[in-house]
Amino acid sequence: MKFQKLAIVFLSSLLLMCAGLAASAQTVHEPSRGTAERKDILDAMRPMMEARVGPPVEFVVNWMRSGHGWAFVQVSPQRPGGGVIDLSRTTFASQAEYMDGLVTFALLRYQFNRWNLVDFVVGPTDVFWQGDPLYAQVPRGLTPY
Repeated sequence: MKFQKLAIVFLSSLLLMCAGLAASAQTVHEPSRGTAERKDILDAMRPMMEARVGPPVEFVVNWMRSGHGWAFVQVSPQRPGGGVIDLSRTTFASQAEYMDGLVTFALLRYQFNRWNLVDFVVGPTDVFWQGDPLYAQVPRGLTPY
């Protein structure tokens, strides 16, 4: 009888631990289209991009993950309706030949009841976040690689 009770307690603890691990593994997610979370993340990026390429800007989302108060995004900026942004008419005009277009990566942190831009790179030609101590703080699965 004691063995059965001990076995039940052990199995219950094991199940709770596994459930906790499964829940923590699911905390990094892709915010769905149309959600307030997705809109708020993109709206936090918009002033930075519009200051560099001029308004208005909309984003095609290539990668977006959020979890544990962090978000990492890869977007392709464009004009509303799919219009191309002319690099020669932006603050990037003198750097255009060294850039991979306007593909933009951004790291955001949810603090003070809003998403805040922590880091961004426009047109990188490498995986800039690998080896950066800042990105060592973000949860697994937030960045693409």
